[in-house]
This record gives sequence, structure tokens and C-alpha cells, in this order.
Amino acid sequence: MSAAMVDVRGVHKSFGALHVLRGIDLRVRAGEVTVVLGPSGSGKSTLLRSINHLERVDRGYVSVDGQLMGYRRAGNRLHELKERQILKQRTQIGFVFQNFNLFAHLTAIENIAEAPISAQRRPRSEVYAEAETLLRRVGLLQKAQVYPRQLSGGQQQRVAIARALALRPKVVLFDEPTSALDPELVGEVLDTMRDLARGGTTMIVVTHEIGFAREVADTVVFMDAGRIVEQGSPDEVLNHPQHDRTRAFLSKVL
Repeated sequence: MSAAMVDVRGVHKSFGALHVLRGIDLRVRAGEVTVVLGPSGSGKSTLLRSINHLERVDRGYVSVDGQLMGYRRAGNRLHELKERQILKQRTQIGFVFQNFNLFAHLTAIENIAEAPISAQRRPRSEVYAEAETLLRRVGLLQKAQVYPRQLSGGQQQRVAIARALALRPKVVLFDEPTSALDPELVGEVLDTMRDLARGGTTMIVVTHEIGFAREVADTVVFMDAGRIVEQGSPDEVLNHPQHDRTRAFLSKVL
């Protein structure tokens, strides 16, 4: 087995009295797709936000490609990095949000180019050439100069995926990327994600799209009440679940 690209160890996270993550252990190898399923409130989105240190964990740690996220180790103690260092770390991790989060005042290609130029200090000509390639990859090169308000929800999400890829990330996190879309637009976004998976992109996907999980995932994780209840191959978790809570959830969504 190769070393984990993403390694989550013993992670706990609370918001006041609400204990949202309760000792999460998860490892994702390079080139693998992990799909995270579970009911609302099970901690799925908080897990994603903990991986790129948008949420500071209370216990445990996260590493990406062997590098601690948000901290440096000094002996047996962890010390949080400065915000500038954390922002630099985050450029290794693409994040595709539920509601697109595109800049309304920027065109599609400008949205894609913004972070590589401002955060990574890469040459403008190089970044724009790569942005065109990414737009072509998601089937939207003809929309390069169009503003988000002129795009459908599915097109906006495909631009958001291209924007995440523009950082040349080591892993891409997807937080329910199709849940804000009209049903007829879901397919075009899932097709783009399938292409990424076939190309070897390391992905962690929070979704309710069971068909996508069955077809694309290397590992399916089922979360409930802040814990990983069950994980395994799509066949193991979706067709032969071992835990009563997993069976009850799947009986309602399949």
C-alpha cells in the first residue's frame, strides 16, 4: 500500500456543546476517490473543512502529502501556523462548494485565474493559458468571457471545478457539489467529476448521489453522529452493509 495522500487521525471538533466530529480516522491514497455519505448533521461538511483547516480541530490532526495542515510540530507539541502559511497550504487543496462561490464581478476565465495569480504568484500568461485548457476540459471554453449570472447552475459549478483545478492541487474536496442544482443539470457536473476520477485526481466527495458513489468511488464512507460507522468498497458498503444505521440510511435513499 502506498502512503496516504490525506491522513486524518483521531479528529474531534465541537461547536460549543455540540460535538460534531468524534474521533475521525480516514486515509485516502493518491489517485483514489473517496465518497462520504450520511444524513444531514452527521459531520460530513465539517470533516471536509477540517481537512483544509477552514475549521480548527480540537484534537487529532490532518496531514496532506505528509505535511501537517495548519500546524507545525515541535517535540510533542503542535503549534498553529500563521495565517499566511495556512493560506499557502490551502493552495494544495482544491475545494468545490455547494453554492459555487464564484466572484460575480469576474468572468469565468478570471474566476479560474484569480487564485493562481494572487495566491501562487504564477505568471499571468501561463495561468490564462492553463485556464483556457481547464475550461476546454470542462466543456466551457466558449463561455470564457461570460459572467456567472449568465451561466446556468451546472455551468457555474463546472467553472468552480476548473477553478479548483487551476491551483494544481494534490486533492480536491467536493461538498455536495450537485445539491444546489436543478435535477436536469446534475448529470453534466457528475460527468465532469467522472472525467477527473478517470484522470487520477485524488478526490473526497460528500454527496447523496449513490449512483456516482457506486460507479466512481474506490472507497465509500458512511458517517452518522460525528463518527465513521462503516467504510469499504462500494460493493461492501452499498450492497452488503454491516451496520444497522447504514442499512436504515440506504433503505431511504436507494
